[in-house]
Amino acid sequence: MTDNKNKIEDNDVIICRCEEVSKKEILEAINDGARDIRGVKIRTRSGMGLCQGRTCEVLTRKIIAEQLGINPKELSPSTKRPPVRPIELKLLGRDENE
Repeated sequence: MTDNKNKIEDNDVIICRCEEVSKKEILEAINDGARDIRGVKIRTRSGMGLCQGRTCEVLTRKIIAEQLGINPKELSPSTKRPPVRPIELKLLGRDENE
């Protein structure tokens, strides 16, 4: 690593653990035209796993900002969606007292 401890150097490091997306894949997405979190998400699935980007979005934001030479705060946050899980219909109609 360089003197800049905020810089992520190793291209093989996994950035998104849920979807197993490496820094190299994120860099490739940026080289392919991604200019924000959503663009990287569409190309790599980074941030689409169970945590919905809670773990990897900060790192992804730093990588994009480093590559584009902008402040990470200039990037808008990604959209969050709760994981979809099947539930029994009887749970939807349950009363608080049940």
